Amino acid sequence: MTVHFIGAGPGAADLITVRGRDLLARCGVCLYPGSMTPPDLLAYCPPGAELVDTANLSLEQIVAKLVEAHRAGHEVARLCSGDPSLYSAVAEQVRRLDAAGVPYAVVPGVPAFAASAAVLKRELTVPEIGQSLVITRVQARSTKMPPGETLAAFAATGATLALHLAVNHVERVAEELTPHYGEDCPVAVVALASQPGETVVRGVLGELPALVREAGMTRAATIFVGRVLAATDFPDSFLYSSARDRANQPESL
Repeated sequence: MTVHFIGAGPGAADLITVRGRDLLARCGVCLYPGSMTPPDLLAYCPPGAELVDTANLSLEQIVAKLVEAHRAGHEVARLCSGDPSLYSAVAEQVRRLDAAGVPYAVVPGVPAFAASAAVLKRELTVPEIGQSLVITRVQARSTKMPPGETLAAFAATGATLALHLAVNHVERVAEELTPHYGEDCPVAVVALASQPGETVVRGVLGELPALVREAGMTRAATIFVGRVLAATDFPDSFLYSSARDRANQPESL
């Protein structure tokens, strides 16, 4: 039996992958983050499956349940909001499963930043405007950031930023980023992407705090900062250029 860490996507039940959906349908036990998992998603679980809301469980309690279910002979689904590779606490769970000798697999999902970019109808890598995306968060009461991973350090590169867990700290975000990007730098915030109550605001960095306050955004939001958000005058990429020798070059950027 295997513990399956499944990326549940950003919220909408139909944004889980086909592989993730099919695995859910096979698992007799499903652990899920209650505050982030819509009921429609749990409907993919088989009839009679044991559903465990992990919202109020500690790491030790979650791992104990995973191990217990595995040893009882169940296939186990551990749903992770978004994609397991980002802010999912999967690393500390699999470390403990390794120690317990419990096999596991990881199924990717649609991350919140990708769902939010889709809502904005924006590509986050635009030729000669921005070719890099920094995905990061803001330090608050959560686990401390590693040395050097500061907003100012990332902003100094000029790369497009996708900020998670930052919507309640927009004053600080604006203060730290404005010296690098300027008050007129385009910003966008998407809250509850793909979910009921989805909210979008667009503007410039100097008005970011006011935009977020007026929209009433308090959770599950991604903040984007960068010139790509409003780019219109940029060259076409080389990918589909008529000048490219397609016979001798593989399809790449």
